[in-house]
Amino acid sequence: MKDPQELIQSMAERRLPVRRPETNAASLPAISYVEREDVDELPLRDYWRAVLKHRWLIVGITLLVTMLTAIHMARKPDIYEAKARVQVDLENNPALGGGSKDGPIFINSGVPDPSYFSSQLQILTSSSLLQQVVNTLNLESDVAFLSPQKLSAWQNLLNMCGLGGKGTGPQSRDGEGEPFPSSIAPATPKDNLAEAKRLAPYVGILRGGLEVNRVKDTRHIDIRFKHLDPQVATKIVNTLAAVFVRSNMEIKTVASESAGDFLQKRIAELKQQIRGDEQRQADYARSNGIISLDAAENTVVARLSGLNNELLAAENDLKLAEAEYKVGLAPDAADVLATTNSTQTAAAEAQLASLRQRRAQLLAENTEEWWEVKEVSQQVAELEKQIKEARAKAMTTFKTNLTARYRKAQAREKALRESFNRQRSETVTQNVAAINYRIIQQEVDTKKSLLNGLLQRANENVIAIAGLTGTPNNIHVLDYALVPGNPVEPSRLPSVVTAFILSLAFGVGLALFLNYLDDSLHSTSEAEKILSLPVLGAIPLVGTSARRRLLPSIGALQKRNENEGNWPSPFLGNDDARSPLAEAYRHLRTSVLMSTAGHVPKTILVTSSQPAEGKTTTAVNTALALAQTGASVLIIDADMRHPCLNRIFDLNNDYGLSSYLLSGMGKAELFSLIEKKTRESGVHVLPAGPIPPNPAELLGSEQMRLLLEYAEPHYTHIIIDSPPISYFTDGVLLSLLVDGVLLVVHSSKSSREIVRHARNVLQDVGAKIFGVVLNGVKQNSQDYYYYSREKNVNHIPFI
Repeated sequence: MKDPQELIQSMAERRLPVRRPETNAASLPAISYVEREDVDELPLRDYWRAVLKHRWLIVGITLLVTMLTAIHMARKPDIYEAKARVQVDLENNPALGGGSKDGPIFINSGVPDPSYFSSQLQILTSSSLLQQVVNTLNLESDVAFLSPQKLSAWQNLLNMCGLGGKGTGPQSRDGEGEPFPSSIAPATPKDNLAEAKRLAPYVGILRGGLEVNRVKDTRHIDIRFKHLDPQVATKIVNTLAAVFVRSNMEIKTVASESAGDFLQKRIAELKQQIRGDEQRQADYARSNGIISLDAAENTVVARLSGLNNELLAAENDLKLAEAEYKVGLAPDAADVLATTNSTQTAAAEAQLASLRQRRAQLLAENTEEWWEVKEVSQQVAELEKQIKEARAKAMTTFKTNLTARYRKAQAREKALRESFNRQRSETVTQNVAAINYRIIQQEVDTKKSLLNGLLQRANENVIAIAGLTGTPNNIHVLDYALVPGNPVEPSRLPSVVTAFILSLAFGVGLALFLNYLDDSLHSTSEAEKILSLPVLGAIPLVGTSARRRLLPSIGALQKRNENEGNWPSPFLGNDDARSPLAEAYRHLRTSVLMSTAGHVPKTILVTSSQPAEGKTTTAVNTALALAQTGASVLIIDADMRHPCLNRIFDLNNDYGLSSYLLSGMGKAELFSLIEKKTRESGVHVLPAGPIPPNPAELLGSEQMRLLLEYAEPHYTHIIIDSPPISYFTDGVLLSLLVDGVLLVVHSSKSSREIVRHARNVLQDVGAKIFGVVLNGVKQNSQDYYYYSREKNVNHIPFI
């Protein structure tokens, strides 16, 4: 047995030239086709076709998800939310600070403390506050709180659609009620653990529906509570706000009382400290001799000042005496001082001068020896002696007096300096004592000032506690909650609309994804784009899928039509001439006749890429359509692996193509095997015959070539039905013997890769492909819009 590739090679080498008889179809223009590159991108219309193809999937997903969402949302009860708003100002307790002219003793910062507001939020959700709300509203036995009324799912659906009408909510059934508490229950003692445990479930319910938030950049706090009953939600929110304000008032009252006790205790302590400090001050003044710190009344300071003045005068006297003493030590200065200060010496000097003048007069007239001259000279000598002695005595006295005066000045200055130093030491000691004295005095004054402030705060606190001015509350309710008219949850209609949009988007996305995964060809444009071949015809898919399993023969259909009336057939001979099927095959016939330039095709191979794509049905109907023009048509069943023409035309398959190819019959024996169908005028059938062991070698033999050579002069057209290309080489071998090939592709079933592979195999061996027949096109497809008007047409089976 030869290899299929060897058979194909040998067939290609000895391929016969085809003889083309002249016909009036030579004037027909050939169908041209421009090769186009494969484009993977899907244009918008391809997306739209994908959506239309899976429209019921999209509708199903959308309806299912939307209905389930609507039912789920309808089963959810209505939840109402009540909201109250409180204002929290900064604390200003008069017991701890106030507006006195001296200023507060304890000053609160004016800058908002974030932790303060956080603490208030925690207080609002604290168990003690919520327990007080439970006791105030008696929620333990409140049926509306524990088991609120609910609307049915059907009523919720009607309300969501706007058909529920008025007066169907809990508010209208229960009445308005009183949204404010008449009185507030006392707080539960913190040490009462049993009570706290008993109320814990109700506190948990309240905390679960409670939401407190601070309004940004304000001192406001929003209190929200969600419940199935709007009146219950309103009562709880308003009660919680009132309890919060009341609790803050109680806390401040307790703080005021505690502050009063603290103030009294502190006042007593300050008084005791002041008395002790004053006694210590007195003892210190007495021990340090402090009479008064006033400079005018301080004798120590006055004495120091007097000694200082005297010391300055003594220092001046000492300097003067010292200067005079130093001047008196000079010799000439001592003579001048002695002469100036002695009156006796002055008189003697005057007398001496007179005597000297007398002596001079006497000498002018007499000599030295004159007695009168001698006497005067003697007197002069005596006076000179007396003056000299007087001067010496005066000088001695002068020096003695200077020395004594200088000594006295020294002694006085020294004594004053010693007294001044002693007094200064005493004054310094007294100053140090005065400093300590003033420190003690300052402590006493500070404590007295503090005592006065505390006494004032204590009086204000007493007045506040007594209720004369009232304790200022920095928390008050800004807005009480009103009974809500509409629920805040669940958002049924938006949720259903969102579910509809999302499910629709999901359905569309799933459709596009399935279309992306779908490797089949759906339309003529896809076939032309993927295969780069013209689509010669689009055969419709009509009828029910139940008949897809049945393939009646033409003879059986004839009998059924005779017994039961006109029964639609997959073959043209038994169908209405105006049916979509007939129109489609007439269109295919025209395309085939115009597929070659200058002549009509003589031998045509009908094949497919894989089984069950309708190649046999297409071959039979193409032959019948050609026969309707008056042409003589031979259809050969070359699918010897799975022959079908004998069943379709109700023929005996004991002899046929395989018999001719195996036995080496001549031309006469060949025509004896061909049978003509009388009902289908002009159609002759050569069945496959017995199934041989080697169909590919038989179809690729010289005998097969001779068969076509013998048959061509006697028939206008020869249609050959061959096995699928992708599975067997039979069709490839036959494609080398014919004028052209019709490649049948099943819409929405044939794989692109398999069909492209079949095309490539045919093109690789040099076969001429007339085009593609797109079989099984749905009526709603745009490729078959013309035939969608026909109704109630049965399905055409594919073989």
